[in-house]
Amino acid sequence: MERFLLRWRTHRDRPNTVRLLEVLAVAAKAHGWRCVKLYEREQFPLPVPLLWIYASGVAEDVGVLVSVRAIPGGGWAYYQAQRGRFGYLFPCGDVKAAAEQVDLLLKHRMFPATW
Repeated sequence: MERFLLRWRTHRDRPNTVRLLEVLAVAAKAHGWRCVKLYEREQFPLPVPLLWIYASGVAEDVGVLVSVRAIPGGGWAYYQAQRGRFGYLFPCGDVKAAAEQVDLLLKHRMFPATW
């Protein structure tokens, strides 16, 4: 039942999830990453707002698709969209730390020996 309620909160509060992704996009750009906002309903009719964060230049195929999901206790967290609930990245309350987590993940994907 809890999983259903969390999914309902996530889909119901689209403006909040978009706002949280906007904040992460700004923080990710500060680390030098590029972002594509996949949450304009007219262009991208997706059920959940998504943010594609990727490397610019030679490694443009390296990236992570981020979503925002409701978590127990009334909070929100960033997730790797491809991995669903198993793709937990960081709580939305600390955007700087979430951007650093994304930064580490993308650097590892670009240079696997750095992990």
